[in-house]
Amino acid sequence: MSITETELAQARTAWADALVTIAKAYDSDGIDGARAIANGVLDAAYGYNLGPVLFKPTLSSGETTFRTTKVGALSYFVGHDTNYPLDSGFGLKGWREHRTETAASFIDGDVAMWMGWVILTDKDGKVTKVDKSFGYKKDADGTLRIVLHHSSLPYEPQLK
Repeated sequence: MSITETELAQARTAWADALVTIAKAYDSDGIDGARAIANGVLDAAYGYNLGPVLFKPTLSSGETTFRTTKVGALSYFVGHDTNYPLDSGFGLKGWREHRTETAASFIDGDVAMWMGWVILTDKDGKVTKVDKSFGYKKDADGTLRIVLHHSSLPYEPQLK
């Protein structure tokens, strides 16, 4: 059950499609709708059933920089959790389109890693480019699960 490059591409597309779905649910159904979609995404795409997921969200800091639980990931995507007061909900930012650019990938049997850029466009046409690394493991049912999700904004050096 080795992972293929096609499966990696499908997993990235499914993840980004889900982010757009969360944003649209928020616009039409409010936080409850977005939370329901995000919960489903976390169950379908992430490997919390395999153990802790190594998750470093794009906009996180301090004691809540790293999230190893589904609760922490849910807060990052939809906010509204007093345990994570700085989370504004990355999934609530009006995303409408996405594409990815691959820097590299690594596959070894049922484990794979990918890094590159995810380029997101919101409903106002604003583009956000995010540095991403995903680690995947294929579970016993053959489903690709995210077990590592690292995200950050591109470094912008200070020119003198």
